[in-house]
Amino acid sequence: MAANGSQADNVQCGNTPGMGDDDARRTRYRRRMGPTPIICALIAYVLGAVPFGLLLTRAFGAGDLRTIGSGNIGATNVLRTGRKGLAAATLLLDGGKGAAEVLLARHFTHDEHIAAIAGFAAFGGHLFPFWLNFRGGKGVATMLGVSLAGWWPAGVAALLVWLTGALVTRYSSVGGMMAAVASAILFTVARTTAPLDATWTIAAWAMAALLLLKHGDNIRRLRAGTESRIGAKAPPAAAAPPPSDGDGLAPGHNGGPPLDDAGRPQ
Repeated sequence: MAANGSQADNVQCGNTPGMGDDDARRTRYRRRMGPTPIICALIAYVLGAVPFGLLLTRAFGAGDLRTIGSGNIGATNVLRTGRKGLAAATLLLDGGKGAAEVLLARHFTHDEHIAAIAGFAAFGGHLFPFWLNFRGGKGVATMLGVSLAGWWPAGVAALLVWLTGALVTRYSSVGGMMAAVASAILFTVARTTAPLDATWTIAAWAMAALLLLKHGDNIRRLRAGTESRIGAKAPPAAAAPPPSDGDGLAPGHNGGPPLDDAGRPQ
């Protein structure tokens, strides 16, 4: 039984069963210092950069998401199109791609250090997609997906914080920023109670910092009291100009020379 337990620990740490501790450490070192983390990060970045919100709104005739509302490619802006189904799909796909990159890296490398790097790279791909001139989303859904796959208690707690913050304040941005900070704090605290790789704590705080930076405009609007609330109605359209008989001419004017009081051309 002891041997089986040792083999299980080796597999979890990314080692081949039957390895001694020294061999296991050398194997981990070679893997982490070799090309594997770079390859995983590049793949995760490319897949994380897929703009599902933009693709879905175009595919289903909702227009170019970059010209709607805030111009952001995330689920909140998709909701402004009035297509709730597309917004929900965007939320799930953006979160799913973050979780998928972590799970794939963990499956193929058995190394939490590399899994954390892949998760952060997927998050970075969503924020700075190369095929959109590095102008992407704000990363809330992807951050939640990475957190859930990284350490599910932190992910679930961050998800609850996001929902609570958004529902109580009616600001999606507030819920997202609260969730990012909560996730980072939980990953930090978890290091004392769970066998988490230190890279996860670094990745969680890096995601929180980038997410807050991407919400800079939201923070300024919150301070000014102009931030849009969830479910807020669009502002009324501007009043139409008075009718005219010509192109911008006053009613009754046919576009000829101006007339005097007697109706004769001046």
